[in-house]
Amino acid sequence: MCGIVGYIGYEQATPLLLQGLEKLEYRGYDSAGVAVYDGSRLEVVKAKGRLQVLSDLLDGGKKLTGTVGIGHTRWATHGRPSDINSHPQVSDSGKFAVVHNGIIENYMQLKEHLIRRGVKFVSETDTEVVAQLFEYYYKGDMVETLIKVISKVEGSYALGVISQEHPDQLLAVRKDSPLIVGLGKGENYIASDIPAILSKTRDIYRLEDKEIAVLTTGGVTVYNTDYEIVQKTPFHVDWDISAAEKGGYEHFMAKEIMEQPKAVRDTISPRIRNGEIVLDDIKLTRQQIQDISKIFIVACGSAYHVGVVAKYVLEKLTRKPVEVDLASEFRYRSPILDDNTLVVVISQSGETADTLAALREAKKLGARVLSIVNVVGSSIASDSDDVLYTWAGPEIAVATTKAYSTQLCVVYLIALYMARQLGTLSDEAYANYVDELQQLPDKIEQVLQNKAGIQYFASQYFNCHDIFFIGRNYDYAMSLEGSLKLKEISYIHSEAYAAGELKHGPISLIEEGTLVVALATQDQLFDKMVSNIKEVKARGAVVLGVTTEKHKEIEQVADYEFYIPNASDIMLPSLAVVPLQLFSYYIASMKGCDIDKPRNLAKSVTVE
Repeated sequence: MCGIVGYIGYEQATPLLLQGLEKLEYRGYDSAGVAVYDGSRLEVVKAKGRLQVLSDLLDGGKKLTGTVGIGHTRWATHGRPSDINSHPQVSDSGKFAVVHNGIIENYMQLKEHLIRRGVKFVSETDTEVVAQLFEYYYKGDMVETLIKVISKVEGSYALGVISQEHPDQLLAVRKDSPLIVGLGKGENYIASDIPAILSKTRDIYRLEDKEIAVLTTGGVTVYNTDYEIVQKTPFHVDWDISAAEKGGYEHFMAKEIMEQPKAVRDTISPRIRNGEIVLDDIKLTRQQIQDISKIFIVACGSAYHVGVVAKYVLEKLTRKPVEVDLASEFRYRSPILDDNTLVVVISQSGETADTLAALREAKKLGARVLSIVNVVGSSIASDSDDVLYTWAGPEIAVATTKAYSTQLCVVYLIALYMARQLGTLSDEAYANYVDELQQLPDKIEQVLQNKAGIQYFASQYFNCHDIFFIGRNYDYAMSLEGSLKLKEISYIHSEAYAAGELKHGPISLIEEGTLVVALATQDQLFDKMVSNIKEVKARGAVVLGVTTEKHKEIEQVADYEFYIPNASDIMLPSLAVVPLQLFSYYIASMKGCDIDKPRNLAKSVTVE
């Protein structure tokens, strides 16, 4: 959500800012802008719409010269998308320019305070308050001023600041919103995510909350809010830059769907040794596992759907009670937790605002927190008692695919590990599950090899106005994810229902020609799903049935079928989700949608 890039060095800044912002387009945005010191003053150019509009205005960067600058892609929160509301925002005199990700929650009080003192505002944004505060408090020292500003603002922020008073400095600070510093030779960078600067440097600092970075051509100094120097250790990015490129695919989403076998293998393989699951990353002891009275799973969006699967898996294997909560609801419902409660939080970015807030609420109430995240050193990872990383690599498309699949695999690892510690599985059952887990990458590969069947089916139904997904148990969890994927990237109205609930209302929505995707992968529930398929067929529905290779009898009731390899019940979701991802992708592609950057959505939701 929103993107920040900043540069100070010896090269022309504007082309570098545009290149960096292009790498952050996946985060979602509706306008873009840059501010560059041209040798005498700050020049600001902003434009509503795609980054290409801004690039055209600047002739690819040639029209704005200078070697220090900041750039931003904005996703509107305060004020409609417009040139004026775009970032960077500048102070009244034009001497200070600011880019900002996050939300300043007390901006109205601060704005009224400044207006009473004669400050004139031009935008509707909360960010302009930061720029105006900076000028209001400035007494000659940039760091002192920034410390004063962040003592006044409440909320979340990642800030980049430049000034014509100190054109030899670029300042950055963060709280609850990601920001990194890239280290170069004679040049340094800031960015909200690694791909923006990966072509320029692989050595970065991850700023902690309220750490202030001062970048010059000579180096980077980091301070705390007491104006004391903080010693930082650089983090070296070792994944290949090609991982953040399309690699010949039309869309990042297509590439990431096809990368799932490798991502799953990378996540699983290091954690299985000699037939045993080994989770060296966590400090949770056998006694602590035995003492767990309840498990809460907290997440948003697709990660929440992983949590729904996790509830079924954990309860079956560990016999511990599990609740699944939307992070945006969890901390507002007065959850009952104590030191025997385990809270599992799931987030691809590790920066999801609602999930991070829920984590902190859980910690405050005494619970132990185990996080499943993809980004090393992210806020959620840092704030957790234990963290298990998914090794999915960079995921660029807004609609998650490989991050979802690797999160599922970490759930299996946790559940089997805990079951082993608790003694709730026999040795034979445990060995069988571990063996099946190791087979998952190859089975996902099998599903992908049959993608042409899904592509053909999508070509027949991409003009649908309503599509329904139904399933039971694990398949219901898959229905939730399949429906969300379709909504996210194709803009088709879609709903997911537990199949047993059809007669309690939703079946009234079925009419002649309505498309229903019916998941029937669970052996013990297959016959019941056949009955539910017959119910919607009797009302005129067209049915795509998704089931395992052993259940060929689905052909007697469904109009179309897609088969996935046979597997144990708990691991079928890892296979069933793939055709749903492909279906959504092909539908959106045939409709001509902007698949990697769907409207109104952002990759990392860093505001509530």
